[in-house]
Amino acid sequence: MAILKAFTGLRPPKNISKQLASKPYDVLNSAEARIEAEGNPYSLLHIIKPEIDFPIGIDEHDESVYEKARENFSLFRGNGWLLPDHEAKLYIYAQTMEGRTQYGIVGCAGVEDYLNNIIKKHELTRKDKEEDRMKHVRITNANMEPVFFTYPAVKEIDSIVSSIVQTHEPEYDFVADDGFGHHFWVINDANTIQEIIELFKTKVPFTYVADGHHRTAAAALVGNEKKQNNPNHTGNEEYNFFLAVHFPDKQLKIIDYNRLAKDLNGLTPTQFIEKLQQSFIVEEKGVEIYKPERLHEFSMYIQGKWYSLTAKNGTYNDNDPIGVLDVTILSNLVLNEILGIKDLRTDKRIDFVGGIRGLNELKRRVDNGEMEVAFALYAVSMKQLIDIADSGNIMPPKTTWFEPKLRSGLVVHSLD
Repeated sequence: MAILKAFTGLRPPKNISKQLASKPYDVLNSAEARIEAEGNPYSLLHIIKPEIDFPIGIDEHDESVYEKARENFSLFRGNGWLLPDHEAKLYIYAQTMEGRTQYGIVGCAGVEDYLNNIIKKHELTRKDKEEDRMKHVRITNANMEPVFFTYPAVKEIDSIVSSIVQTHEPEYDFVADDGFGHHFWVINDANTIQEIIELFKTKVPFTYVADGHHRTAAAALVGNEKKQNNPNHTGNEEYNFFLAVHFPDKQLKIIDYNRLAKDLNGLTPTQFIEKLQQSFIVEEKGVEIYKPERLHEFSMYIQGKWYSLTAKNGTYNDNDPIGVLDVTILSNLVLNEILGIKDLRTDKRIDFVGGIRGLNELKRRVDNGEMEVAFALYAVSMKQLIDIADSGNIMPPKTTWFEPKLRSGLVVHSLD
């Protein structure tokens, strides 16, 4: 069963919570982070993207950059911008987007749960990205950013959360510049905290990484390193746990993650469509944006027109948790067989656009000549994600996009 642990969080004073909270490190490049944090000394980006405090062009993996993260973290605590709670607590973090709100329990997950596959994954991680975040955790000795977990909804937990948010004012409550609402409650009652922990212990057999596989791996691997290096290890040290927000699966929505290809692999558009017709029912939809409406239907934009592509029976396997995915169908039948794009992780002829940017972004990049063809996919379901993780399989790259992203900095977990 899943470990959930209360912890003594480091949190910003209420009056600077909006300025301090930032987007996650991996959704902004260095240039975007500089713009985001410009004129804002409170932004957590000074710790999680510390290259912004160096001249443009600094290698973000330079040792001096990691050292700056440690220095800035110390500065934030010294300035009273991150203050410790007086005792271990759990928290509730809610996010609102387009009128829909999702409520997560903020607490620490167990390193042992990650190593023993109680925490299940659905994506592969890259060693270079793991090592980058591991260095960051080592030098700050903290989990600066939470990871995004989900779990099969438990009505008793839902009931407790609902009661708290209905009867208590949030500690933080703001709308970020992107229009998404962020709401944060501190659970102060020790009996309620223990009740939630026990419900996880008895009702939640597994948790699932929804977003943040590299942060999860880095936090767990550093915790395991510290265990191996501590001859007096007891299992109760803070490094045995890492920061996570746990959302019930029924409240989450996965957004589509779409693809663009730079060329048609030597084919003319007419030849390309003829090849598509071997595996798909192809229908021209005109110049108005067309969004796929069901599983195994795709939309395609090429030469100023939208098309629907419906995979023919027999071209996919609904009994295979990977084979049933639309990303698998598109990869196998179009990207691989027709366009010759074999490796989605390394091929420079393909790019990916999260559905949060809308299908207009696909149209724009084809119309300006940057890309030759775009494909929009029907979003993966939470059931598909959990089925794949439960089966021990891994989703193809760039399959899921969760929105809104967690804001970093509302609470930090120190490994001291």
